[in-house]
Amino acid sequence: MTVFEYAPAPESRSIVDIAPSYGLFVDGEFVDGTGEPFKSVNPATEEVLTEVSAASEADVDRAVAAARRAFTRVWGPMRPADRGKYLFRIARLLQERAREFAVLESLDNGKPIRESRDVDVPLAAAHFFYHAGWADKLDHAGLGPNPRPLGVAGQVIPWNFPLLMLAWKVAPALATGNTVVLKPAETTPLTALLFAEICQQADLPPGVVNIVPGAGDTGRSVVEHGDVDKVAFTGSTEVGKSIARAVAGTRKKLTLELGGKAANIVFDDAPIDQAVEGIVQGIFFNQGHVCCAGSRLLVQENVHDEVIASLQRRIGTLRVGDPLDKNTDIGAINSAEQLARIRELSDHGEAEGARRWQPACELPQRGYWFPPTVFTDVSPAHRIAREEVFGPVLSVLTFRTPDEAVAKANNSTYGLSAGIWTEKGSRILKIADQLRAGVVWANTFNKFDPTSPFGGYKQSGYGREGGRHGLAAYLKGAEK
Repeated sequence: MTVFEYAPAPESRSIVDIAPSYGLFVDGEFVDGTGEPFKSVNPATEEVLTEVSAASEADVDRAVAAARRAFTRVWGPMRPADRGKYLFRIARLLQERAREFAVLESLDNGKPIRESRDVDVPLAAAHFFYHAGWADKLDHAGLGPNPRPLGVAGQVIPWNFPLLMLAWKVAPALATGNTVVLKPAETTPLTALLFAEICQQADLPPGVVNIVPGAGDTGRSVVEHGDVDKVAFTGSTEVGKSIARAVAGTRKKLTLELGGKAANIVFDDAPIDQAVEGIVQGIFFNQGHVCCAGSRLLVQENVHDEVIASLQRRIGTLRVGDPLDKNTDIGAINSAEQLARIRELSDHGEAEGARRWQPACELPQRGYWFPPTVFTDVSPAHRIAREEVFGPVLSVLTFRTPDEAVAKANNSTYGLSAGIWTEKGSRILKIADQLRAGVVWANTFNKFDPTSPFGGYKQSGYGREGGRHGLAAYLKGAEK
């Protein structure tokens, strides 16, 4: 086999100026938080990037009060077309500062610069462009006879797609006339705080967007605040359940986008090389830190060996290393805590009798790293087939018939996404209709668009984000 040597192609860090410390963004200004400060760490090097003020309960009170004033006095009464102009302005500014956002996202999160540059930032801008277009057309969206904004939206986002999840939450909230109090993840607050600069640059009225960094206590203060009208959360199923309990019995609207254990189903007539590319994209994109990752590979028995051999060859070409190197395919695991969980579940899979395979690859000495991993001889009872690993770990199961494939795919407490690989269009339609998953991809995986709704079933949450359906969650009088 020919071995190719790749010279480093690093992106420059100098495009980003990281301040020694950051505060909160409340009522259009950066202010100090009164909670315990925390450090933001580069997971690829364990270097402390900066220190961030955590928002206390009193800080959240200030942010919600600012959001309420802005909603009542400015943003709610504003002409919808004018609100749309602000969203268009934000979208253009994201594009103008795309390189800056991409580098900062890779530094703070650990994901490869190619993904930040080519996926996260462009998609974030696209969400603002898309929702800007809806701002003055809500009466024609088929969302009820008199759609009206709810008021203040409390939003809590995860660390795997910090900027993109911000866009998924903030863009529809603003387009429908709501104001926002957003809590970014504790390990990845920096692009949210850079987005606050975008809000200032766009002359967004003070209080329309407020950003309150912090850990779980800060998020709890946002979710449970009595003057928040809408809660949107993306994160773990465990936290999602606690949020649902906290919101139950209140007047608040709630959407939850939670964990997943997606089945990627490969039939014997599928184009193997194309399917293998989709499998790799499905599980190793963003180090597997994807709620809809195709972490369960279901392969028809008679092509199992061929698929696994081809998959192992392809994985052997993946490059693990510096996230700022444009050659890198797999970056750093986001935190020491997440790495420990991935290791524990991976070791348990081998202890349960599954066969672990990893390519020969040299991992950096510092930082949080885990090689791409494939488990074969996996049964549906194994923890690695049942629990969300949220890392670059693939579990392979087999099936004989389409009915068995559907049964195994649906044998999960989750229901966020699935993939089907076959040349038969009729089979795709039949299988997709039987899968209990919010999103089903056919002969591709992990493809997203602002016009398409995304969300899950079962313990993967409820509600939809994106598309016309995602607007309904931020409106009174919208269809159920």
